[in-house]
Amino acid sequence: MNTKDFISLEEQYGAHNYHPLDVVIERAEGVWVYDVDGKQYLDCLSAYSAVNQGHVHPEILNALLEQAKKVTLTSRAFRNDQLPLFYKELSEMTGYEMSLPMNSGAEAVETALKLARKWAYQVKGVPRHRAEIITAAGNFHGRTLAIITFSTEPLYRDDFGPFTPGFVTVAYGDADAIEKAITPNTAAVLLEPIQGEGGVIIPPVGYLKKVAEICKKNNVLLMLDEIQTGLARTGKLFAAQYEDVRPDATIIGKALSGGFYPVSAVLADKALLGLFKPGEHGSTFGGNPLAAAVARASLRVIREEKLAERSQQLGEYFMEQLSEIPSPHVKEVRGKGLLIGVELRPEAKGARRFCEALQEKGILAKETHENVIRFAPPLVIDKETIDWALPSIRDVLNVK
Repeated sequence: MNTKDFISLEEQYGAHNYHPLDVVIERAEGVWVYDVDGKQYLDCLSAYSAVNQGHVHPEILNALLEQAKKVTLTSRAFRNDQLPLFYKELSEMTGYEMSLPMNSGAEAVETALKLARKWAYQVKGVPRHRAEIITAAGNFHGRTLAIITFSTEPLYRDDFGPFTPGFVTVAYGDADAIEKAITPNTAAVLLEPIQGEGGVIIPPVGYLKKVAEICKKNNVLLMLDEIQTGLARTGKLFAAQYEDVRPDATIIGKALSGGFYPVSAVLADKALLGLFKPGEHGSTFGGNPLAAAVARASLRVIREEKLAERSQQLGEYFMEQLSEIPSPHVKEVRGKGLLIGVELRPEAKGARRFCEALQEKGILAKETHENVIRFAPPLVIDKETIDWALPSIRDVLNVK
């Protein structure tokens, strides 16, 4: 079967809830992927930052295979020998006292929302079922009904109401707007330190720090969604560290498993995560031994291969090179580490055609918010590979 055959089957039998590039990948290694027709491509999306460690990293693969031979699932009705070690290593690496593992990123966000509400009632004294959570316009935190309630993207929510009460949305990057939105019923502020799906939107310098101060002053939790920005993607373990901000809760996922298996988690100290009691929240697969073993190996690779440092150094170089491309289509190049957005001018007629042109040249990138090309290769990429890609990117960004 060739590319056209697979695409035909997918279009016939699958729900059309994505608009992927027409490349059918059958194998991958490191920063490279290969389609069913034998063509090689440089992956500049990293499965939305889920494969920071590179595709099929041998150390993570070995952890998966070894654990799969022993036991894959016990449910949380019983204990297993991987989860306690995962808890300990995650705490040592992140500095948080506790964690609560789930599967998808959206599940971890939902967990944080429930935790914030419980804290509001049990600790802050907000009247039951009156808690409010402040979010930012342009956000992307997942696709559940509660989460799309506070999305500002019409496509994500128009046909899916009625929505969940208790959320207030203000402009992203405006700390004063957050302060004005706080009421005695405010439980938490939920933000992305960089809005990845929103178009690699970076807030003004000092924004997160000011929001953290506002939250502390008003006895409000600060929860940061680092599912895409965390685990070395932006040049530090967490993007919030650029402003020395330690939120009350950090939400992680994607690269927590190196792309092998869905693993996510909420990180917080005991005063917060200790509020959950047995039976109040859970997941059959959350914290399973296979997930824990994979996540332990994924964290080890991030640490031992110094992926945050690599991301910072190579991201600066890549962004600098992209910024120097004299293209009439480019409005702005922005990013941190290896999370880079190239925003095109409206007259460029959208980013999709540029991504399709890059695909023809052996580079896979994906448009976001119509006018932004996101470049986010696995963090194991090297300078020579970036240099290999740059001439093709220059050519594509200068097409008419």
